Amino acid sequence: MRVPTRRGDYKKPKEDPYLTIEKLNELKAKLERLKKVTRFKLMKEVATQAENGDFSENASYQIAKGKLRGVNQAILEIEEHLKQAILIKPSSNLGYVKLGTTVSVEIDGKVKVWKILGSSEVNLSQNIISHHSPIGAALMNKRVGETVKINLKNKILSCKILEIK
Repeated sequence: MRVPTRRGDYKKPKEDPYLTIEKLNELKAKLERLKKVTRFKLMKEVATQAENGDFSENASYQIAKGKLRGVNQAILEIEEHLKQAILIKPSSNLGYVKLGTTVSVEIDGKVKVWKILGSSEVNLSQNIISHHSPIGAALMNKRVGETVKINLKNKILSCKILEIK
């Protein structure tokens, strides 16, 4: 059985290093779980499957090895992300939009509230946007009362900053 391989020219985008303390702790817990629980179980499974004989004809062995490689890769990626991590400190209102601030804006007569964090913490259902998103990037370093023009694919939004927390 031939194991599928990814083309060599694929490059995974670099992780955004900006994290809140909550996300940092979540990543550390996930890393610990992967190392101590998941990897250990998969190593046992690989050993069990290896006892079944010929490796080239043993599909379950190949699958177990693939899962183990995936977990090992995930561990390496999380460790690298943690090494590069830059902590977003809770904002003390400096009067301008920065990472970690919550911004109230008025767009077309409606008030919207967004929290601006790093890309790895985006959650639109909780109104958390990235500082790399078109809206987040346009709001960065702006002050209360400023009107910001945001270029989207099919229109230009005009939003006025009402409050920064």
